[in-house]
Amino acid sequence: MKKTLLFVLALIAVGCGESTEERYDAGWNDGYAAGYNTTCEIRATLIEGDWDDSNYSSGHRDGYAEGARDCRNGR
Repeated sequence: MKKTLLFVLALIAVGCGESTEERYDAGWNDGYAAGYNTTCEIRATLIEGDWDDSNYSSGHRDGYAEGARDCRNGR
């Protein structure tokens, strides 16, 4: 019984973290804002900057490129 309870608690704890997709999306949103604002010279942008998370970093890189492109295209 004790082992079962510990197993269930471990599953609950693991399930509470953000998903891969959520980390990518957070990075993408930060990257888009930074890319757009920097390219358009609007203002500095505060971001989370969780560079240790590869999903966040990948999303940031993709979002930055799209934000900069949208700025250059006048969107």
